Amino acid sequence: MFADTKAFSGFAVDDVEKAREFYGGTLGLRTSVEYGIMTLHLVGGRDTIVYPKPGHHPADYTILNFQVEDIDYAVDQLAERGVVFEHYEGMGQDDKGINRAGGPYIAWFKDPAGNILAVLQER
Repeated sequence: MFADTKAFSGFAVDDVEKAREFYGGTLGLRTSVEYGIMTLHLVGGRDTIVYPKPGHHPADYTILNFQVEDIDYAVDQLAERGVVFEHYEGMGQDDKGINRAGGPYIAWFKDPAGNILAVLQER
């Protein structure tokens, strides 16, 4: 039924303008807003909508991953822009918050609404 239908992802925030400042300014993504809903224009035509939700509760799982070539460089650049990286007990993270224990290298951070994002580097 939906095999030939365009699909896209979305997630909620408590403040679309704060989200736009973060995703557009801090992360450098191309954004647009129409009808109070922001669209993240991601590489590969993977547009993702970001919508306001009264009483928003942040996701307690990773909602968006950004694959990078050099995680140390990405983490350093984001930290310079004020991004704070999460540290989870038992996740094998170094001082920067990068998990290098099995799988891809990964570091988690939150958007202004508290949703969890990640940068990751394939080994």
